[in-house]
Amino acid sequence: MTRSVLFDTETTGFDPLTGDRVIEIAALELNDGLPTGASFHRLIDPERDIPPDSTRVHGIRAEDLAGKPKFAAIADEMLEFLGTDPLIAHNAPFDFGFLDAELLRAGRQPLDRARMIDTLALARTRFPGMPNSLDALCRRFEIDLSARTTHNALLDCKLLSEVYVELTGGRQRGLVLAEEGQEGFSAVAYTLEGPRTGRPMVPTEAELVAHAVFVARIADRLW
Repeated sequence: MTRSVLFDTETTGFDPLTGDRVIEIAALELNDGLPTGASFHRLIDPERDIPPDSTRVHGIRAEDLAGKPKFAAIADEMLEFLGTDPLIAHNAPFDFGFLDAELLRAGRQPLDRARMIDTLALARTRFPGMPNSLDALCRRFEIDLSARTTHNALLDCKLLSEVYVELTGGRQRGLVLAEEGQEGFSAVAYTLEGPRTGRPMVPTEAELVAHAVFVARIADRLW
């Protein structure tokens, strides 16, 4: 099996170069693109305030992080979980940038960018000109968003793992087992996970319009 790790961070702001810090990191282990159940999740003391605008996004307040470890204290445990395998994130350069800044501050080496898999880039290639935020992709793939009231890193990882499966081909459907004692091959209540096959995607009217606008902007089209 091929191991990879899908991860997400929450931060105090948008730019680690101006002092913004990581306050939450979550990661899920995948084998052949599917979650194994192993995970890593930590809340982190950023050693600074959390602006109200950031709290409105992820719901985390400074008082929620009182007594939580500083990044340097969890760095080795995090690196052990990440291993040397491919690292998957949505808008991965953002998360890599923040982790690199924290790792350097803690005296560790930055992450190897050759390990980066950016699901936002994958989505833009597959759905050019369409909205490709995590919310938009969940709606497109009919993934339940009811629990996502804020940008919680662990929940976002779980949602992104489902999106990643769909972006990379989808779970094989329709492969079933016969129950013992039954004639033929009647389906039981579960399916086997196997090689991926795509499923047809039907764009909405708004997505078709967005795609048409995108195509119209392309100069020197080959078709």
